[in-house]
Amino acid sequence: QVQLVESGGGLVQAGGSLRLSCAASVRTFSNYAMGWFRQAPGKEREFVASINWNGGDTSYADSVKGRFTISRDNAKNTAYLQMNSLKFEDTAVYYCAARPFALSLRSDAYAYWGQGTQVTVST
Repeated sequence: QVQLVESGGGLVQAGGSLRLSCAASVRTFSNYAMGWFRQAPGKEREFVASINWNGGDTSYADSVKGRFTISRDNAKNTAYLQMNSLKFEDTAVYYCAARPFALSLRSDAYAYWGQGTQVTVST
C-alpha cells in the first residue's frame, strides 16, 4: 500500500515558479515510478511528467518541456515537480501517482494517487 500526500501548491503570478512535493508513505519508495498529472476545471486529467524508480528516466508532456522538472529523493521518500515560467494555462489541480518501477504516461497505469494540490496562475 502506498499513501501519497502532495504539497506546495498555491497562487502565483504568470512567469513565476512553484515546487510541488509528493511525500510517500511506503516501505520501499525506490520500487516505484512516480508521475504528476493535472486536471483543470471542465477538462480531463492529463499527464505532466513521470520519473522511473531511480531517476534515470524521465518523460514530460510537450506543454511543459523546458519549464518543468521532475525529480526524486529516494532517501526522503519524496518526488518533486519544479515548475518555472508558469502560464495561466498551467492552472489546475496537480496529482502525484505511483506505480511499480517503470514510468508511464497513462493515468490508468498508476494504482496509487494523492489527493491533489491546487496551482493557480494569475495573469
